[in-house]
Amino acid sequence: MRRSLAISLLVGTLIGLVGVPPAAAATSHEQVPLPTVSGPIAGQPFGAAPVPLPGYTEQEFFVSGTATGYQQVGTWGSDGRWSVAPAEQAPYTTRILVRRPAPDRFNGTVIVEWLNVSAGVDLDPDFLYGSAELLRAGYAWVGVSAQAVGVNALRAINPARYGALSHPGDTFSYSIYSQATRAALDGGVLGGLRPRAVIADGESQSAFRMVTYANAIQPIDGLFDGFLIHSRSAGSAAISQAPQAVQPSPPIVDDRTDLRAPVLTVETETDLVAPNLNYAKLTQPDSRGVRLWEIAGTSHVDAAELALFGQEIAMGLHGPPPPVATCGQAPNSDQENAVMDAAFAQLDRWVRFGRPARHANRVTVANGAIVRDADGNAEGGIRTPEQQVPTGVHNGNDNTGPAFPCALYGTTTPFTPAELTSRYPTHADYVARVAGAAVADTVAGFLLPADARQIVSAAAKAPVPPSA
Repeated sequence: MRRSLAISLLVGTLIGLVGVPPAAAATSHEQVPLPTVSGPIAGQPFGAAPVPLPGYTEQEFFVSGTATGYQQVGTWGSDGRWSVAPAEQAPYTTRILVRRPAPDRFNGTVIVEWLNVSAGVDLDPDFLYGSAELLRAGYAWVGVSAQAVGVNALRAINPARYGALSHPGDTFSYSIYSQATRAALDGGVLGGLRPRAVIADGESQSAFRMVTYANAIQPIDGLFDGFLIHSRSAGSAAISQAPQAVQPSPPIVDDRTDLRAPVLTVETETDLVAPNLNYAKLTQPDSRGVRLWEIAGTSHVDAAELALFGQEIAMGLHGPPPPVATCGQAPNSDQENAVMDAAFAQLDRWVRFGRPARHANRVTVANGAIVRDADGNAEGGIRTPEQQVPTGVHNGNDNTGPAFPCALYGTTTPFTPAELTSRYPTHADYVARVAGAAVADTVAGFLLPADARQIVSAAAKAPVPPSA
């Protein structure tokens, strides 16, 4: 008991060294057309949060306007310093989900997530990865149905609710995202909250579009104070696609370094070397406005995220979740969510207070493969407490089964009881080592105090070694 109290005090003391200065003002956004907003729409929306929202209000709104497509101007190089010109226009009606805290809990920042459509429906992976920090710190969150796949799925799932939605195609998705963000800020959907900062966010295929948006649209629309780009590939999405003229981006694309809005890119092991991702071909160096975090031991989609996706889809369908692909091994279960909590907090601190996100070591990659230690865990990168004090092997790339999605799930292979006993002679030794790792990650900026305490608490309850 006395040892546990000492560990708790040590974590709390070192965590208290992280401070923040006063907030700054957000960018102007009047140049983006303000669409028509209707709602809130009565009843439960598709994509309602599968986690409790204490002190929050969740609502859905429809947004209508005229979206603009864009075409490339000049040659687009890999540096991301791109120019576009307006092209044809088309009407649209889409929806936004809003999760907002009570006014006295609002921290001043709005996260606008480009909802992910890889599963054929709108999902909110980064809200789910970062929900612990977003909710406890008082962020407002807005999810935008920016792409045609998501809108068309909504119409098919619930035509009575979503029959009025209409999407002209993903060439117009960038303009729709901008206008939906403007609606979130000025359309009365935040319940009177007055944002001081607005952060754009997207994960996986939404991250591909986020790269193109940041490089090509942010310089003209200027909506966002910062970008969180999670699990992107070496390339990015096309600015224009069929039925308009197809204009893809280069195969390797930097986050442009001349934006006033900083960019934090977070990559898992999967993203570095998996086919169709291959971010290791790029691995952009840090610069004044760009930071790259690579998290050892993590996967593009992990076990906790998969479970939440299943709950969210089941609630939206008002029935059992669809069957999950049968993969050869259990999905990865490292501590990606805790690092994502820190990513949101670090980027928020950067955009509002001018304190850049921390620099991070890169995962070690050689000849197109991740270099691994004697256990099989990756070398280098951001190392969670589970990577520093492992109870198993965490890999982002070695699952088997259908190439999509099993290749994105990674694996976790627990150590045998004998291996655990050999590594950690006593339970107290194991807990002390986890506490030390949590403190180190907190001081480095890759864990938040609350997550560090939870990780140490979980270690205290874990049967390590098995005889404990």
